[in-house]
Amino acid sequence: MAITRTTIIHEGPGGLFEAMAVGDADVVGAQPGILLIPNVLGTKEADFAMAEKVAALGYVVLVADVYGQGKRTSRADPDMGRYMTELNADRALLKARLLRSLEVLRELPDVDGARVAAIGYCFGGKCVLDLARCGADIRGGVSFHGVYDAPPFPNAAITAKLLICHGWDDPIAPPEAMVGLGQELTQAGCDWQIHAYGRTGHAFTDHDAKMPERGMAYQPDADRRSFKAMADFLEEVLA
Repeated sequence: MAITRTTIIHEGPGGLFEAMAVGDADVVGAQPGILLIPNVLGTKEADFAMAEKVAALGYVVLVADVYGQGKRTSRADPDMGRYMTELNADRALLKARLLRSLEVLRELPDVDGARVAAIGYCFGGKCVLDLARCGADIRGGVSFHGVYDAPPFPNAAITAKLLICHGWDDPIAPPEAMVGLGQELTQAGCDWQIHAYGRTGHAFTDHDAKMPERGMAYQPDADRRSFKAMADFLEEVLA
């Protein structure tokens, strides 16, 4: 196995974007593709490392850039959510950028464009749901500790199967928000499942989340269980 990284600079709504393609160079032939959408900070080393872990399962992964080239923040930044806030205020632009990232994934030479899914973390989890809501041609989507508010326009027909991995004690998405999402997806006729993890808050897959007083902290059990749930789900929907 030879997992490699390739920087992909592409045009999209609003300028240039810098994504990262990750795959096994030893594999011959097309593989299923995974769009990985990062959290509030934008693309970073932790996302590339996770992409390598997912690629090792037999996928080509594109770490999506929905903010734009050079637009990244860190937890030390007092306004770390500024790029996310801009897109939360313009969900149509967010949708356009997500769909463009999906096109870029399908354009990769080693990707089987008929077998594509998306996974996302925190803000990226919201992005996965928005892809499904707009009727994007993906077989499945996985939201890890996502945000569940729907965009201010009607959903298209949801064809993607969805797995939502949720921390029960998440202050950003409390239990009533999780139930509301289940009701929304049921009304849409979606094939969905929610895995809720007890004693678990927001950002439970993020080793660098160290704000337990704000309900945001890494939780190793939920991280391990949700990764396994994702792996089983992707194997099923991309078979």
